[in-house]
Amino acid sequence: MLEESASAARGLARAAAPRAVLGLTGPPGTGKSALARHLVAEVRAELGPDAAAYVPMDGFHLSNAQLDRLGRRDRKGAPDTFDVRGYLALLRRLTTPEDGPVYVPDFDRTLDEPVAAREHVAPTARLIVTEGNYLADDAPLWRDVRTLLTETWYVDTTDTIREERLIARQLAGGRGPADARAWVERSDRANGERVKATRAACTHVVTLDHDDRLA
Repeated sequence: MLEESASAARGLARAAAPRAVLGLTGPPGTGKSALARHLVAEVRAELGPDAAAYVPMDGFHLSNAQLDRLGRRDRKGAPDTFDVRGYLALLRRLTTPEDGPVYVPDFDRTLDEPVAAREHVAPTARLIVTEGNYLADDAPLWRDVRTLLTETWYVDTTDTIREERLIARQLAGGRGPADARAWVERSDRANGERVKATRAACTHVVTLDHDDRLA
């Protein structure tokens, strides 16, 4: 499955005129970000170091200060806890190459905050790989995201693998075992069920398992 996906990504890059945007969506914990980085590396290996770029939707998480102000810190990761307008503006900007690099934000899991300008898109990038939970969502504003994507792939794995990864993520972020599991059950699980409903809107399904060793 990984080689098939890499081959498809390379094909998108080669055929881009002048640039393609590949979106990866799927529930939390499926391995979207790891797969996105893998595909970028595969395209760069064939077409050059600036031929592909990684643009994570998670860079548009609202800061913890804003979530506290809105009273939404306990549901961080839900659709309304992102700056979707900012994400849309970036995608629109990236659909046409510019003369210079475009700097894009990422999310730092150690800080639990978005970080500005961690990633960049070179003007020669032929493929942009962006990933996030809600790329195929049909809510207002979110539905506009899919119109900017050349293809939208749904990344899937078993619920058992996903929840193992999500609990490990929360433990690594400093939560205790009980708090980690409670967070996954309260927030990640609800978000995941919403994302599962968008599978039929995607153009391709990529199924990952433990043997893929990406996340």
